[in-house]
Amino acid sequence: MFCAARAKPERPPYAGRAGGYCGPVDLCSFGASALPLVTTAIHAGHELRPELAARTALDDRTRRREEDPFTDRITAAGGTPVVVHRSRFEVDLNRRRDEAVYTTPDTCWGLDVWRTPLTDEQVERSLRFHDEFYADLSAHLDELARQGSFVVLDVHSYNHRRDGVDVPPAPRIDNPEINVGTGSLDRGRWGHVVDRFIEGLGSHEVAGHRIDVRENVRFEGGHLSRWVHERYDGVGCALAVELKKVFMDEWTGVPDDRQLQQLTEAFALSVPLVLGELACGSV
Repeated sequence: MFCAARAKPERPPYAGRAGGYCGPVDLCSFGASALPLVTTAIHAGHELRPELAARTALDDRTRRREEDPFTDRITAAGGTPVVVHRSRFEVDLNRRRDEAVYTTPDTCWGLDVWRTPLTDEQVERSLRFHDEFYADLSAHLDELARQGSFVVLDVHSYNHRRDGVDVPPAPRIDNPEINVGTGSLDRGRWGHVVDRFIEGLGSHEVAGHRIDVRENVRFEGGHLSRWVHERYDGVGCALAVELKKVFMDEWTGVPDDRQLQQLTEAFALSVPLVLGELACGSV
């Protein structure tokens, strides 16, 4: 498997499912839980394999600003944590396979990512991780599906100060602190789970105020959510959870550890509510 729970000794890149890791850092890690819940942080990673690290035209801070740092901490809230350690700039697991590697600025927020274009072989090596990640995730979710319904919380974050550190942030009315994306979800089947999750999170305070949680304001979810709903129709409920980066300085990358802890606690307290709704809907 490409994803594991701990680091392994160095091996050749992309050695296959029996040795699916790239050097001493695992590509991703799966935890363990008996709950019908998986919490993912697929954009939390910052690592690039050496051949891509040498070719990128972006500095670390620019890359980090477009990644989702610290979202891996939220996966501690409950269920099986799935954390990806490789950067979305190597392969974006929240995009379809044919769109998963950023090759031109128009596929990547206008950023010129590479000093010289990637070769077909380099692109294919990146796409192998996309293939193997979804193979590993499906193996886990297949097991959950055999036992009944399950929930996937796909945790991301988004920038709200793109115009600069000295410029006012994007208006709150269009930028909730937590955006729950349900664009590919069957609300007739899963609406009660969505509503309970939003209600539960919104009942908690972070930094002295109630969390602003709304549905489909900025984002409706990406490939992972769509994949879950297509593969596990009527069984898997995937919520794409986007956190506004108020828990960190998105320009320096410095986190507010207190806010992150409060957010994680709010998620943890909402998990039993979601699982309760899931059980009711499964009766």
